[in-house]
Amino acid sequence: MAFFEWGVALLDLDLDALRHGDKSPRELLTDLEGIAGKARRQFVKDYIGWPVVSAGAFGLAQLMSGGHLRESKKSRVAARLRKSTRFGKNNAVSDVLDARFSGIESTFVATFAANFFANIIRNVWSHGIIFCGHFPDQAYTFSEEEVENETRGGWYVRQLIGAANIDGGPLFHLMSGNSSYQVEHHLYPDTPSTRYFEVSPKIKDICERYQLPYNSGPLMQQWGMVHRTIARLALPGGKVRPKPGALPARRSWRRKFNESEAANSRSRVPAGHPDAGPEHRGGGVDVEPPPRGDD
Repeated sequence: MAFFEWGVALLDLDLDALRHGDKSPRELLTDLEGIAGKARRQFVKDYIGWPVVSAGAFGLAQLMSGGHLRESKKSRVAARLRKSTRFGKNNAVSDVLDARFSGIESTFVATFAANFFANIIRNVWSHGIIFCGHFPDQAYTFSEEEVENETRGGWYVRQLIGAANIDGGPLFHLMSGNSSYQVEHHLYPDTPSTRYFEVSPKIKDICERYQLPYNSGPLMQQWGMVHRTIARLALPGGKVRPKPGALPARRSWRRKFNESEAANSRSRVPAGHPDAGPEHRGGGVDVEPPPRGDD
């Protein structure tokens, strides 16, 4: 989790294709060069560029304030030089470093460390959000054979049951980059993510009409299921857990005193009317996804 982005990079190398002869060593080398280039740019930016900028800004601010900013009195580089037999214990360079550059040095080191830990936190958070959107118990996976000759309607059903959402408030969805609306993202990948919260209630109504599951849950519940599934599949004979059924007709996600669109439609057109559609309880479209695990 801490180095999630680099795990994704290694996954993109597709080493299985290399073992099966579907990918040449030359193509692998090209991919490695691309990854190395991206890694070099990020390392230079995070661990050289920004630390230099912050250290330079501190030095400029110290100069403009006439040396009144609080700073460390000892330079780590100076201490190392004094310990070195090559330069001796009382060299002038160490004294200059202590007097003029200790604050700049400590600012550089602090920014370096802050960027390192920020990247760790970002990787753990990204891992949680992405995995919770794809691998909880409720989410289905499909083989290439299962999606051959897939209809357009089948594609939408697959996107719906192959993803899962994370419940939360506006701040949580903002912090996740709206990736917590993974179901909506799979169904409408070109829609701006800031509109997913508007689309979500309509998709839930469709799930109620056609008796399809709408997969969603709190972050810790989803994350716990993800790692439980990983643990089950890591053991010999491990299988995924049974999948959920259709979305029940409940009000927990509706506005108070308002019925769903499906219920409104049922009230407008009687179930026995020729124009009655599948949103009526007397009819419906039952979709049975491919069985998984013990279901």
